[in-house]
Amino acid sequence: MAAEVHVVAHPLVQHKLTLMRDKDTSTSKFRTLLREISTLLAYEVCRDFPTTMIEVETPIGKTMAPVLDGKKLVLISILRAGNGLLDGMLDLIPSARVGHIGLYRDHQTLAPVEYYFKVPDSMSERDVIIVDPMLATGNSAVAAVSRIKKTGPRSIKFMCLLTVPEGLQVFHATHPDVPVYTASIDERLNEKSYIVPGLGDAGDRMFGTK
Repeated sequence: MAAEVHVVAHPLVQHKLTLMRDKDTSTSKFRTLLREISTLLAYEVCRDFPTTMIEVETPIGKTMAPVLDGKKLVLISILRAGNGLLDGMLDLIPSARVGHIGLYRDHQTLAPVEYYFKVPDSMSERDVIIVDPMLATGNSAVAAVSRIKKTGPRSIKFMCLLTVPEGLQVFHATHPDVPVYTASIDERLNEKSYIVPGLGDAGDRMFGTK
């Protein structure tokens, strides 16, 4: 299966991303922009979700109209920075279920280690969107998707603000069936595995930490 990467080039997305990249953007403004841009990205991620027709009665009369098909959508946040994308998505899809997966990088092996996992019951036949602002090395994204696949969802998509060619290559080497939605494919990773030019550490900028 060919790997899919969707770059959301909408002018509003790109404008807000530019403001987020600015090192002088305040923590509060960064959070606001992240919430706004996540709503715009969610709109694109959900564009091809299946629908089914139901009968509704308007003030004028009855008609058949589309609603999302299947069980409630599940949004999975990769802690901690993924939480910054959740609020905007929930503004758009308030009925979605929410799960969390916590991963940290072992300093010796550099492999992701899971420390927290909580998702809704009955994941089978649900559509899942996994969110994390950065797909950098790709290792955390690979681990998260591998873990979610074990729960048997109907479909999985991965949404991020930024990624790089190296990270996409690692990710799709393991999960060629999972499409990636992003606002930008940046140049490369530096020696510390930060995205260049990127926007710094998304978690630190969201929460005002170092």
